Amino acid sequence: MAGTPLSRAEHFIWLTARVLEQRRFAHHFLGGGADPVEAALTAYLNEDGGYGHALEPDLRGPVSQPLHTAHALRVLDSIGRCGGLRVERVCRYLTAVSTHEGALPALHPSIRGYPVAPFVPVVDDPPSDLLATGPVVGLLHRNQVWHAWLFRATDFCWAAVDALDKTHPYEVQAAVAFLDGVPDRARAEAAADRLGRLVRDQRLVVLDPREADGHPVPPGYAPGEHHFPHDYARVPDSLARRWFTDEEMSRSLDLLAAEQDEDGGWPIRWRRWAPGTALEWRPIVTVEALRTLRAYGRPIGG
Repeated sequence: MAGTPLSRAEHFIWLTARVLEQRRFAHHFLGGGADPVEAALTAYLNEDGGYGHALEPDLRGPVSQPLHTAHALRVLDSIGRCGGLRVERVCRYLTAVSTHEGALPALHPSIRGYPVAPFVPVVDDPPSDLLATGPVVGLLHRNQVWHAWLFRATDFCWAAVDALDKTHPYEVQAAVAFLDGVPDRARAEAAADRLGRLVRDQRLVVLDPREADGHPVPPGYAPGEHHFPHDYARVPDSLARRWFTDEEMSRSLDLLAAEQDEDGGWPIRWRRWAPGTALEWRPIVTVEALRTLRAYGRPIGG
């Protein structure tokens, strides 16, 4: 397919994406407004203030879930709408589903009986989870949202980040999302510096894409489910950007640009467990790939 990366991606989005991703693409790259994005997102909103209906494609069914709600907050943040009464309602939902530590579980047991990715276990009394809590806390702090739920949740995230030793890429990404938004910048920078050393020491990042085939993946990950510098530092002002040299970052971005498939979309690297979920994820990944390339000044067309 001829054309710029953006024009090829646009064809892919109109061909395959849900309404939400179509409107997100239009907002970020075609001059579309924020109102249509928020209107599409509202279709996933439940009466309890949380979000459901497979907003996060690996969790099916209508019920609200922390991971769906975190996804919704990322969308609202990306369009400058992460505040006001809409987020007040979200915080009430987060309070209601939190563990005794005041943090979020990866999955609330209300999803039992609905299809869920086999790599996400459903348990009756789920523990607090940094993967679910860290990105939400960091995002709310970055948007200067103040709510009682944040106090204990922030304490949990600090304790979880400080305790990280043997870790894995998705946990690191959640920690980075927390550290990029939390108000105590000096403490965040120190924690990020330690975390960056862990990432290198434990080989949780492929620094040279040419060596990816021989690079190990963490236990439980799919074959080829590698992580590269741009997966941790999605934007240049992330604390994770300091972990990598300019050359390492450039190679990573070269790979990201080259990963665009012939159909105009970007692939997913994690395990595909159902045809529909893979189809729904690819437009999400495509929008984020374009946003990262543009954030680093890479040409995508226009």
